[in-house]
Amino acid sequence: MLLAKAHYPVTTLGPGIRAGIWMQGCTLHCPGCLSRDTWEADPATAVPVEAVLGWLASLPGPVDGVTISGGEPFQQPAALAALVSGIRTWRDDPARETIRLDILVYSGYVYSRLSRDPEAREILDMCDAVITGPYVDRLNPGGRHPESGSLLWKGSANQRIVPLSSLGRRRYGAVADGDWEKEHAGPRVQVSVDEGPEGRRVYYIGIPRRGDMDHLTSTLDRAGVRAGDVSWRP
Repeated sequence: MLLAKAHYPVTTLGPGIRAGIWMQGCTLHCPGCLSRDTWEADPATAVPVEAVLGWLASLPGPVDGVTISGGEPFQQPAALAALVSGIRTWRDDPARETIRLDILVYSGYVYSRLSRDPEAREILDMCDAVITGPYVDRLNPGGRHPESGSLLWKGSANQRIVPLSSLGRRRYGAVADGDWEKEHAGPRVQVSVDEGPEGRRVYYIGIPRRGDMDHLTSTLDRAGVRAGDVSWRP
């Protein structure tokens, strides 16, 4: 699979403490996308699915769920199917004495399209929930809009949270049905700092409201901190 990043813990893309996996490559190119760095299907990012599953199994703390995003996961259907199948096998192992984790997948495709595609349908049948639909910048109302909290886990109002299993309905059903009070809970963005051969990289994990990243950049500039190249600008 082409892998952009894997991170633990993630607390902004689904309920509880989660492992996050971002697949590399997307041809949808939604205007206003904050993850332009995941668009290119770069062969240099290829890793065995087994390596990602091994990383998951090695995580030291509680894992309430796994969130798979991108990029566009459904543009790597074989790898995504192998990944989700492997996660299910791992989570159902009787030796795992932890809470049952859920599998959440983000896609820029609308749910009706995914559900009509036989290959995608097989993947959906192994997931607990999906969040579907392209990002539409004008439908991200921004931080000062009175209903902006209602977009928790979603980038824009057109996107759908679709529970797919009994576990998914327990964990995502209230939010999918418009339980605003529950949706207002918790932060929308967390910060991860990675040290690599190319220097330090800062990752913002989550779904900010429209304008949040520009506000953050200007705040850092006033403090004398230069962000350098950022993924949310062309």
